[in-house]
Amino acid sequence: MDGFKRRRELKKSHILQAALTLFMDFGVQKVSIKEIATKANVSQVTIYNYFESKNNLVHEVIKHYISETWWEFESLFDNDLPFPEKIKKLIFAKTETAQHINSNFYNVIMKEYSAGISYIEELYQKKAIPKMMELFEEGKREGYVDPDLSNESILMYFHIFKEAMQREDIYNKILPMTEDIMKILFYGIIGKGDHPN
Repeated sequence: MDGFKRRRELKKSHILQAALTLFMDFGVQKVSIKEIATKANVSQVTIYNYFESKNNLVHEVIKHYISETWWEFESLFDNDLPFPEKIKKLIFAKTETAQHINSNFYNVIMKEYSAGISYIEELYQKKAIPKMMELFEEGKREGYVDPDLSNESILMYFHIFKEAMQREDIYNKILPMTEDIMKILFYGIIGKGDHPN
């Protein structure tokens, strides 16, 4: 990558990060291109040159946010921590995000998710599901996941959860319950046991 392209990509990254910070704090509707330009230390014209419209910028910010979040989760999956610690960190990370994300920005993300945007669906199918299955295989080996559970039933469980999360009547209500939902997703309604099976 030559110097011009590198500077262009760096500037684009600054804009995405500035917009993400503002959207996380105030939501999409209440943040103007002018405010994003000020935070990114660029002109409004530069933003329009890179993204053409606020809608395109919002879409790119969501892709940027999901990529960042996925990178954090992937590094956790690949960590040498024992299975229960990985699950605790996953729940904590989701809970932390839920506490710091503006509900308007969350709803915009969920609308893209429920619309089946190809980027999100592709990441889910090609990266998230295989990593989750690896994690549950690890849990089986360590005695924390019932070894009699078939991979097909685990996949179906996640598919049901995903389908539900794409419904507006559900994702509009779920943000305050994120920690409970994540606990149910990973531990079931009985709750986690203190010892391996």
